[in-house]
Amino acid sequence: MTDPSLSGMSRPAAGGRPAPESAPSPGPLAGLRVLDLATLFAGPLAATLLGDFGAEVIKVEHPRRPDPSRGHGPAKDGIGLWWKLLGRNKKTMTLDLSLPGGRDVLLRLAAGADVIVENFRPGTLEKWGLGWAELSAVNPRLVLARITGFGQFGPYARRPGFGTLAEAMSGFAAITGEPDGPPTLPPFGLADAIAALTTSYAVMAALRGREATGRGQVVDLALIEPMLTVLGPQPLWYDQLGHVQPRTGNRSANVAPRNTYRTADGSWVAVSTSAESVAARVMRLVGRPEVIEEPWFGTGSGRAQHADELDAAVGDWIARHDRAEVLAAFEEAEAAVAPIYDIREVMTDPQYRALGSITEIPDEELGTVRMQNVLFRLSETPGAIRWAGRPHGADTDEVLAGLGLTGPEIAGLRAAGAL
Repeated sequence: MTDPSLSGMSRPAAGGRPAPESAPSPGPLAGLRVLDLATLFAGPLAATLLGDFGAEVIKVEHPRRPDPSRGHGPAKDGIGLWWKLLGRNKKTMTLDLSLPGGRDVLLRLAAGADVIVENFRPGTLEKWGLGWAELSAVNPRLVLARITGFGQFGPYARRPGFGTLAEAMSGFAAITGEPDGPPTLPPFGLADAIAALTTSYAVMAALRGREATGRGQVVDLALIEPMLTVLGPQPLWYDQLGHVQPRTGNRSANVAPRNTYRTADGSWVAVSTSAESVAARVMRLVGRPEVIEEPWFGTGSGRAQHADELDAAVGDWIARHDRAEVLAAFEEAEAAVAPIYDIREVMTDPQYRALGSITEIPDEELGTVRMQNVLFRLSETPGAIRWAGRPHGADTDEVLAGLGLTGPEIAGLRAAGAL
């Protein structure tokens, strides 16, 4: 029998995912039309998140320069795998927005759209006659989400902006890494992913505002700002105390013990003790209950000042036990621990399976693909993955025919290079 957590859109009924035999829910965003003009990676992922919950997303790519994500990372049989995730639930069409024919088609699409997501450098859409003035003229209810490295104005606005730069300028890299090592960047698109989540939230806020005013608006999102927000109270600490958070490796400046520890069988686990009660359970478990009575143990900052002593106690105990023994003992003690997984273990972990976090999707090019499921569960109007990323321009004719363009008109646009 097939594992239900890997079948279609399956998740437990109480979790808000349809059962394998049921048709996918239309989703709470059904009826919204989103035009995805963006590339690499925040904008496209924001559009993906909207599509996962029922929005009709039309991915607009350049006829001769597809979204670069199609060529990022490993490929199978010449087909980029990252695109299968990023392009899911999207119709794909080609359009050269810099040509008059492409501009005219985009305006016709915008007239019937709810949202446009773009990440060109400031001024690019305006150069093509597709700025907010033109777009809002054809559709006053439109929401235009503009994602750039540094925002639409200011001294850096026209600089090229990528997630790596946001990770550097936000303060993230400065506090990441070992104390005596260099600032460290994440090996994946952290800033882009956080910006995508923020953009999808911003779009929903703008759409809610439209219900009250009847008018659309511009969302101006700079990659550097969501990263700054998720770093927490650092601006407050500096403003009020002049405190600059240092690099502490896997340790926390606020609590201890908090680190990664190697087990007797060569595996790794992570321990967290944000709550004093959990810290006490850990220290009892590792045979050091006497430290709980120390005056400094009662606060996270006090424990952080004694991280060497606490880390040594926890690390020595964990080093004498295999990972399975460590996890079992911590679970029995109701202390917080997690194994450090690579993707192989993520794909087989029973909790991820129970949640349906990885799902299997039929794909016209690769047969089936497994990828992350939709981001959260809704009990009444769940999201669903209807298809994985489609070939470049696969739906161009269908989308244009839906606008009322005839076969000769489509052929003329193609001959002019606009498609």
